[in-house]
Amino acid sequence: MLIALAALPFLAGLWLAAVVIASAVEEDGAKIVAALRGRSLLAEPAVSTRPVVVQFASRRVAARRPMRVEAQLRAAA
Repeated sequence: MLIALAALPFLAGLWLAAVVIASAVEEDGAKIVAALRGRSLLAEPAVSTRPVVVQFASRRVAARRPMRVEAQLRAAA
C-alpha cells in the first residue's frame, strides 16, 4: 500500500516535468535546433554593420609648476 501511495506523487511529478519540457520545446524548439546546428542568431554576424568614426579634439593642458615642499606639508602627509 505504501508503494502505491509513493508511486502516485512520483508519477505526478514526472508528468509535470514532461509538460514543462514539452511547452519549452514548443515555444523555443526552432531556436534550440538552430543552436545545436551552429546557426544561432548570436553565431552569425549582424545584418548591417557600419564602422563608427570617433573624433577627439585635442585640448592643450596647462603645464603645472612644481610645488615647493615645506616641512608642514611633509608632516601632514
